Amino acid sequence: MQTSARDYKLLSGKVAVVTGASCGIGAAISRQLAAAGAKVAMAARRENLLKEIQDEISKEGGVSLAVKCDVTNRAEVKELIQHTESTLGPVDILVNNAGIWVIRCMKNIHVEEWDQQVDVNIKGVLNCIGAVISGMCERKSGHIVNMSSQNGKKGYVGLAVYTGSKFFVEGMSRTLRQEVCKDGVRVTCIQPGEVETPGYATNRMTMEDEQCKPLFTYPRSYPVLGYQVIAQAVLYAVAQPDHVAVNEILVQPREAPL
Repeated sequence: MQTSARDYKLLSGKVAVVTGASCGIGAAISRQLAAAGAKVAMAARRENLLKEIQDEISKEGGVSLAVKCDVTNRAEVKELIQHTESTLGPVDILVNNAGIWVIRCMKNIHVEEWDQQVDVNIKGVLNCIGAVISGMCERKSGHIVNMSSQNGKKGYVGLAVYTGSKFFVEGMSRTLRQEVCKDGVRVTCIQPGEVETPGYATNRMTMEDEQCKPLFTYPRSYPVLGYQVIAQAVLYAVAQPDHVAVNEILVQPREAPL
């Protein structure tokens, strides 16, 4: 059954922070949560795109905030949360959506790309959790949604560092969940399969790794996922009653199961 944000204001009075919100999945999540009644702080490096989404949400009667923020910069993340809480109120929902992935075999040694993926996918997630977790535990309420991947469950050739970063997110989330469940805080991992994101398009257009090319042929012979499917999964998780935890949601194209 599909949860409809517009039929019911499921998240009325809630404050959400969404990272990587300037396009793709993050933009769709922001729109979905705002439509469900949440006040949404959208964070990304491209403030101009955030402003466009903010205008769209405003026209639909929603409340949002556009904040320029690089999740790899701990000081900027702390400022994001402080600005959100002083403007909208305490953060009830954090969606760690910012991420980066590059298709390369490790033997070809692109260490700068390794660092970028570790910085955004691991350190960025930790920076954001670190900025909200104490407050959530003190208030005995909160929900952290970490955008993982099907790569958090299985390794894929050409995506070793990305996959490793998602295995980290999965392991950290499972342990954090055990630590904070008694404090009223929930932790959910969303695990998308192939989604038609800007990163998906960029990787396929700039594929230089000859070993990986045969493994990532485009277009796929089956439909991949749209942004809204993932946004609906996030809404489903965060809209549950307080005593209900949706710990993991794996969403894949029907013809490409693990």
